[in-house]
Amino acid sequence: MLADVKLKVLEELIKNSNHEELIWMNGYLNGIVSNKKELPATPASSTATTAKKITILYGTETGNSKRLATDFAAKARQHQLQTKVVGMDQYRLTDLTKEEYLLAVVSTHGEGEPPAAAKKFYDHIHNNGFKLEGLQYGVLALGDTSYPLFCKTGEDVDQQLNKLGAKRFVPLQKCDVEYDDDANAWFSSVINNLTAIQPAAPTTVTAKPVAATAPAVKKGKQNYTGTVLTKINLNDRGSSKETWHVELDAPGVEYQCGDSIGIVPENEEQLVASIFDIVKADANKSIEFKKETFTLYELLKRKINIVHLTERLVKQYADVTGHEIPAGRADLIELLKKYPVKDVAQFESILVGLNAISPRLYTIASSPNAHSGEVHVVVVKDTFYVEDKKKFGLCSDYISQLSVSSSQNFFVQPNKRFRLPAADKDMIMVGPGTGIAAFRSFLADRDATGAAGKNWLFFGEQHFTTDFLYQTEIQNWYDTGVLNKVSLAFSRDQKEKIYVQHRMLEQGAELFEWLKGGASFFVCGKKHPMSTDVENALLQIIQQYGNKTADEAHAFLHQMELEGRYEKDVY
Repeated sequence: MLADVKLKVLEELIKNSNHEELIWMNGYLNGIVSNKKELPATPASSTATTAKKITILYGTETGNSKRLATDFAAKARQHQLQTKVVGMDQYRLTDLTKEEYLLAVVSTHGEGEPPAAAKKFYDHIHNNGFKLEGLQYGVLALGDTSYPLFCKTGEDVDQQLNKLGAKRFVPLQKCDVEYDDDANAWFSSVINNLTAIQPAAPTTVTAKPVAATAPAVKKGKQNYTGTVLTKINLNDRGSSKETWHVELDAPGVEYQCGDSIGIVPENEEQLVASIFDIVKADANKSIEFKKETFTLYELLKRKINIVHLTERLVKQYADVTGHEIPAGRADLIELLKKYPVKDVAQFESILVGLNAISPRLYTIASSPNAHSGEVHVVVVKDTFYVEDKKKFGLCSDYISQLSVSSSQNFFVQPNKRFRLPAADKDMIMVGPGTGIAAFRSFLADRDATGAAGKNWLFFGEQHFTTDFLYQTEIQNWYDTGVLNKVSLAFSRDQKEKIYVQHRMLEQGAELFEWLKGGASFFVCGKKHPMSTDVENALLQIIQQYGNKTADEAHAFLHQMELEGRYEKDVY
């Protein structure tokens, strides 16, 4: 109990404080108590919260905001709160209207200006007339009291979010250069407010028993139409590669981590127009192909493959036209230029004998728990040469040219043999290059669901500075404890080439301990030679650190396969 004098002071303070100030005081006192005595953690099952998703944005000049944001995220996850951490410069601004709870940690730069990394977000909330009635938020402002416009950027962000209709669930907290105590007390109030929200008790309803009905079974592949939200080249300037991250908004899409999507590419508009210029055919004329009717334009644009024709199809073209054509592969337009058709009828007979464009499958790089209503893919632009002429893979080139807000059809291809292990089980993931796709999905899901299993990622590419795909996300997952270990192999950054299998061998003893402890081992990426080299390294590790013969090592790995602990998604 408090002495009477202290109690009267406290009652007077409470009487003259508004609701937001009382919330802040509650969190501040909790922070002080927590620092003096560590309290036992509340079991995950004892307190449920309706605040299931928190996004923490940081805008920083020196890195302090980022450090605080990642520390906050790690603490939030200890309270079973799904948390996403992202820099304001990388945040997808269209997501703002979808957020439930938002924390902004932002410093002030120069004469009260936002740091460069926060300017895009700052300008967006000030220059667009949208509303944020469904958003609850809090702002932690970092500054220096020696400057006249102390914490001006944080003040501006706090006030503007409120003007847009968002509701503060914690008051603005301003922090000086010695910010740790104030920041931690503020975040304690954040946690208290979020975990204090209890779900309503379920209403008891007496219902008549009904016969059990089996759920409807969906037959065949599921087709969807998505809208391109984002398209980003993950490689930096100077890279020899283009690796495109594409996000599709597709409400109602259903998939699981480990599945793929199928995309049927279209031929380039200019290429199709050039073919019509050569053959002088009517683009609107209807023609039958595979028992369906299309216009010639639809056929050339969306249905038939007209690039890099196989040797068999080139011979077929020669048989129809009567030309002597050397064996080999060629594009249709090259054949039409060098070995012209006699007339439109002959051209049509060639078209109906060509192959339909086949769908390309890409491992999904998103999680339904972390990216609801969206599906993400990562695609490297395939480049090759034919007679010293640079060419591109049809679908990867098509995807690289998609425009934001355009529509894209796709289907989901389930992969029941490549699934996340149980939430409390450990996993080792080897995904060089675009093989990272599956493990971005896995890690995002484990982050979103608070899975307790440990996670170890092996990633490799050519150069650290230009080819480290999803570097910021991987760093954030490591900083917040989602990733327990990260092993990197950049093959061209030193004289000798180093690949993921070399990193595995370097850490073979620990890797084998994970396997003995029940960890699952996943490989995603190129089949040859990567997956073969990884498996050989894995067998070597099992043999060496498990004290086994070669046959026993193979048997050990085979047993892992039977248990579903060794899975590959390779292409």
